[in-house]
Amino acid sequence: MRLLIVSNRLPLNGVQKEGKLVFEQSAGGLVSGLSAYLDLLKSTSAQDIEYVWIGWPGITVQDKMQTEVKSVLGDLHASPVFLSEEAMDKFYLGFCNKIIWPLFHYFPSNTVYDKDYWLQYQEVNKIFRDAVLEEIKPGDVIWVHDYHLMLLPGLLREKLPHTPIGFFLHIPFPSYELYRLLPSAWGQEILRGLLGANLIGFHTHEYAQYFLRSVLRILGYEHKLGQILSQDHAVKVDTFPMGIDYQRYHSNPTGSEFEQNLKELEQLLDGFKAVLSVDRLDYSKGISNRLQGYKLFLENNPQWREQVVLLMIVVPSRVGVEHYQQMKRQIDELVGEINGRFGTLNWTPIIYQYKFLPLNSLLAMYRQSDVALITPLRDGMNLIAKEYVAARTDQTGVLILSEMAGAAKELGEALIINPNNIEAIAGALQQALAMPETEQKKRNVVMQQRLKRYDVVRWSGDFIQELLQVQKGQSRTRPLDQHKQALHAGFHQAGKRLLLVDYDGTLVPFTDSPDQAKPDKELLDLLKSLANADTEVVIISGRDRAILETWLGSLDITLVAEHGAWLKRRGEQWSLSKPLVNSWKRQLIPMLEMYADRLPGSFIEEKEFSLAWHFRQADPELSAACARELMDELVAFTSNIDIHILQGNKVIEVRNSEVTKGSTGLHLTDNYDFILAIGDDTTDEDLFAILALEHSWPGMLPPNTFTIRVGTDKSQASYFLPSYVEVKEMLQELAAGRTQNN
Repeated sequence: MRLLIVSNRLPLNGVQKEGKLVFEQSAGGLVSGLSAYLDLLKSTSAQDIEYVWIGWPGITVQDKMQTEVKSVLGDLHASPVFLSEEAMDKFYLGFCNKIIWPLFHYFPSNTVYDKDYWLQYQEVNKIFRDAVLEEIKPGDVIWVHDYHLMLLPGLLREKLPHTPIGFFLHIPFPSYELYRLLPSAWGQEILRGLLGANLIGFHTHEYAQYFLRSVLRILGYEHKLGQILSQDHAVKVDTFPMGIDYQRYHSNPTGSEFEQNLKELEQLLDGFKAVLSVDRLDYSKGISNRLQGYKLFLENNPQWREQVVLLMIVVPSRVGVEHYQQMKRQIDELVGEINGRFGTLNWTPIIYQYKFLPLNSLLAMYRQSDVALITPLRDGMNLIAKEYVAARTDQTGVLILSEMAGAAKELGEALIINPNNIEAIAGALQQALAMPETEQKKRNVVMQQRLKRYDVVRWSGDFIQELLQVQKGQSRTRPLDQHKQALHAGFHQAGKRLLLVDYDGTLVPFTDSPDQAKPDKELLDLLKSLANADTEVVIISGRDRAILETWLGSLDITLVAEHGAWLKRRGEQWSLSKPLVNSWKRQLIPMLEMYADRLPGSFIEEKEFSLAWHFRQADPELSAACARELMDELVAFTSNIDIHILQGNKVIEVRNSEVTKGSTGLHLTDNYDFILAIGDDTTDEDLFAILALEHSWPGMLPPNTFTIRVGTDKSQASYFLPSYVEVKEMLQELAAGRTQNN
């Protein structure tokens, strides 16, 4: 197996040195986290796994140098994606950091809805698709990372329908009420892009639920235990809280640099308690709030003045975005105000540095700080909180953590606060600085054990194993495109053929109202071309006979209405398949009318021997609750009546239990050399089951019996097709091939 990791940036950063382009290891949570997993793969000979990392090299590369850069990076397990400065400006600084980042972090007022940014986002995702297609080999597994590439899984799925594709979002996914602020076309395309993956991972259960709700509200896809059945594959949505390389922070680094940093900090902090704050420059990190909280702490606790120091490290980030420049000025002013108001000749309340810290310096600060103050206003995970806990080798130290960080779900023994509550920050600082060592150790021991067990290697391994498991589960029904040759051969070699075809969702798309699904000229011509003396076409539908007669009655085909209650053989008149009663309808109509009144957008369709309650146009969340309640009431009310209650695609149907598509279809299957049954709903499973059962008895049905489910629901059919579009294409191929053969 070979793993293709796809992210916006490569783990190597291109820089110009003395006129030459060289590549250095880049920093970041994703890079450092996955590097530990990849190092394990390289060192474990028992696992035959290779990898290639695909991404932007961090610099614009001239055309004449691209071949050389590819060669150099190829030796480092990296494959570069080349992007122009203009593309990166609109894609990264534009769409990613001025639209997705603020909106997904709950700062809608900072969001800029620029169409040019969106167009560039689409284009860059296509460039990444082409880069993956150039690199892909049979048997590869693709793992796409983060918000920069949310369209990529869908773009890849179109070209690689059977390749395992995973996606992980490293930032929060917002609630539906925020996500819907995106222009509707953008929001729909992003969700469809994400659903191209087999497995979508989030840091917390909360983010996963927000995503599932947005998919339901915007695309109408329901989920069962986190599994969404899209048109051509199943998608699993699950929670994988990202860990850290625990030993990297818990062990002492080799070399003298770390020891030197440690000694310098000991001298600087001699006699003071140290509170550490480390963050990138970002409005989502709540840096101003924590400065306000520290100021209030000093106001309320004069006994701690000249006893405590706040070590504030702010790492430069996105210097080209206006909001970040404004925030930098605000932080500078607050630090100056606090130091000017409370500072003395012997004490500076805040030691402030605006720069990137290498690991040795950062680790020394973790070891020397009595308290870590981590208070983001919204954060996908926040690995700094985990790193601080892991680095405390003597198991002392207190972590103050925002409840808005994903890490708070795992680090519940920390002092959890609301970052918007300045008083809570001040109170937590007082509690942390006064906490006895025994209490500190009690809390940290539990958190360290948890972080050690679920480290970044376990996180990566769990995701990949789950992705492979989900992909393996897709094989229960085989895609038809791998077996089309056998289908075509069976059809064209047969003397007599039978086609049993559902209507709604199989030949035409679902519509808001049943009367809008009228067949167009193309479909009528297709059915006419298929039907002849050697081929009987049967439309076997839940529709009433009047509408089928109006739409299809002029064709030389067989029509079956109300799932088999009514039958019209070609050239004959409509007849009941067996004696049926419908007196039960008047008992159930008031109940269905009550639910139609309670759920705006739902309505009742009354047929001669069945009733249907449709809710496709209704609110998806409310309709799901009403449908469950109605099903329960119907089951209880009809327990002594010989009728069948069935929940289909956005419809609940009540019909006579003696009538099914299975029994009707079997009645029509005599003396044929080839049988093809196609359907998309629960009612079609009766037909698939009967054909599968009869097919297992030699002589009962011809060997060339094919059953096809439209969609990816669990099915007794032998094959599946993604949608009605592929069904029509397949039938057109059969009709064209037959015409050519004739």
